[in-house]
Amino acid sequence: MNDAKPQLNPMLKLALDVGPLLLFFFANGKPALFEPWIAPLIPDAVATGERAGIFVATAVFMVAILAALVVSYVLTRRLPVMAVVSAIIVVVFGGATLIFQNETFIKLKPTIIYLLFAGTLFGGLIFRKPLLAMVFDQMFHLTDEGWRKLTIRWALFFLGLAILNEVVWRTQSTDTWVTFKVFGVMPLTFIFAALQYPLLTRHEASSKK
Repeated sequence: MNDAKPQLNPMLKLALDVGPLLLFFFANGKPALFEPWIAPLIPDAVATGERAGIFVATAVFMVAILAALVVSYVLTRRLPVMAVVSAIIVVVFGGATLIFQNETFIKLKPTIIYLLFAGTLFGGLIFRKPLLAMVFDQMFHLTDEGWRKLTIRWALFFLGLAILNEVVWRTQSTDTWVTFKVFGVMPLTFIFAALQYPLLTRHEASSKK
């Protein structure tokens, strides 16, 4: 019996991960193009004006990330833990942004997610649970020492992103923060992940018993 779990095509997975962020960026810059599609989600008071971009983008981001979850589930019949947690926080903080007409909530969202991921990974270390194996969905097979080192590195990376997000949104304009969120965090994450390759090869677990 073949119990292998269905896997998303790598390019489709990348599109589902990055697509909502790109829509967030474009909707912030061109809110008029997106506003007719998500008008029911946006209070009339924030649908126009100088700050319309961030509110329209927030609504688009909420819809896009939920749509990505649905597509992922339909194709694989399961949902990645990180994706579910991220979607819940996006909906909660995005909803608060629109209800209270305050963009601070959506700007705080990345900080909360990064701190949550960092705290969860550090907690896994304390209880000796390889939580990072769940995050990477068994893409890698490492020794216990390899998982420990990789977990520490990713936890510190998420902590660094949380601090960086706080610095950027508190000191820069909303448009600059949106650009950083899409074209700053993603490249940093890809570069950091690539730099872990030597550790992965050094601590790869043998498949032989």
